Amino acid sequence: MSTVLYRKYRAQTFDELVGQDHITKILKNAVKSNQLSHAFLFVGSRGTGKTSTARILSKAVNCLKPKKDGNPCNKCEVCTSISNGTFMDMIEIDAASNRGIDQIRELKERIEFVPSKGRFKIYVIDEVHMLTTEAFNALLKTLEEPPEHVIFILATTDVHKLPATILSRCQRYDFRLGTEEEIRTTLEDILSKEKLKVEGKGLDIIVRNARGSYRDALSLLDVVVNSQMRSEDAKKIT
Repeated sequence: MSTVLYRKYRAQTFDELVGQDHITKILKNAVKSNQLSHAFLFVGSRGTGKTSTARILSKAVNCLKPKKDGNPCNKCEVCTSISNGTFMDMIEIDAASNRGIDQIRELKERIEFVPSKGRFKIYVIDEVHMLTTEAFNALLKTLEEPPEHVIFILATTDVHKLPATILSRCQRYDFRLGTEEEIRTTLEDILSKEKLKVEGKGLDIIVRNARGSYRDALSLLDVVVNSQMRSEDAKKIT
């Protein structure tokens, strides 16, 4: 397979997010009614869809031809550029890589600039709990009085490390781990679409070891499927 399964089957609409209906219903209504918070906080274990939801929300609020149900069209210039990672008005910051000091400073300097193409400029800060105290203080000042054209989406796997001052300024959404049944159904659907099979009890092992993470489940499925393919190719050669 030329495309990693997780990337190929990453959710592109709110409706494609598995097991997070309690969140997607609220977000779709917020988009439809134009009642948008300027700071969202996505909380949950890794692989539960926080980053995917951030990208879908970014598309939905900036979509040039939004659907009536609150989903993005996924066809307009804005939607496709966000999907491709080339949208200039969506800035993703990985707080785990450098603790965010320089990037938060740059954010403060550029935040007043209006979006170049979209309606909103979106700042997604992943693993936000990893920011330094200095970076948190700088972020707090921005969250207190954000420009009308800016939306922050903060994501964390460890919400207990966030200062109360940050928490109080965000609209919080808690992502839950997938059940074994949900993950199994998702994997079986993908296997059917790809016209693939997993030998023996391979699917049971994948579901169990994913521990509720959709991303881990697809990564494990990739490994198993590719391993089976190599084995079959070897048999043909011999």
